[in-house]
Amino acid sequence: MKTVKIIKIGGNIINNEKVLHSFLYNFSQLEGPKVLIHGGGKSASDLAKKMNTPVNMIDGRRITDAQTLDIITMVYAGKINKKIIAKLQANNTNSIGFTGADGNTIKATKRSSSPIDYGFAGDIIKVNTQIPILLINNQVTPVFCAITHDKNGQLLNTNADTIAAEIAIALSTNYTTELYYCFEEPGVLTDINNKNSIIENIDSIKYTKLKEQGLIFKGMLPKLNNCFHAINNKVNKVCVGNTDMLFKKNTSHTSIKI
Repeated sequence: MKTVKIIKIGGNIINNEKVLHSFLYNFSQLEGPKVLIHGGGKSASDLAKKMNTPVNMIDGRRITDAQTLDIITMVYAGKINKKIIAKLQANNTNSIGFTGADGNTIKATKRSSSPIDYGFAGDIIKVNTQIPILLINNQVTPVFCAITHDKNGQLLNTNADTIAAEIAIALSTNYTTELYYCFEEPGVLTDINNKNSIIENIDSIKYTKLKEQGLIFKGMLPKLNNCFHAINNKVNKVCVGNTDMLFKKNTSHTSIKI
């Protein structure tokens, strides 16, 4: 089967114009079909502050009221997504930007308000791969932002790491899928202050032990949960690290194993 790379980028890439430009140039040079997923939380928070809209977070998760949803839709689906598409076109990578509502690609449900009401936050129900497969097979790169919908006219703020995992899982029926989570660190670290403390391989047993020992930091837990969800659901390869793992051979990073 054809191999498809599903790549998720975080705010450290999006928020730096020079870094984003460099990443998208290198991304365009990657051979074979690929899918890009992005968030943009810091940009959304910056705009919210300019608009005197409170930014409410609980354990790093955004409380998405109606006004905040308007702002993140403008930022994620508008400014960031279309900037990425324009830069990819400049690098001769034909691409189309998506929310989950476009082509009915990602259907979600509003998260329960118990025990915490996160507002218009979405939990994914289904990924419809019909249109992404059509694009991939015609050498067009889908670019997804962190917005889904409920099929009843409501947009929902949805975690970009989760979107990446669910897209990789859904596409694994038709392709060999590889999932790459790119962020500012070179991998999962045992010491956040030591960039050389990379854990190069983590399986479920080791993950449990690392959590028990307190060596996995809180912010990394949701990302790793998505990693294991993907690798346990027919995604062929899951890696965590900075963008060098995509573009430079023998770059240290974290590989997730069953």
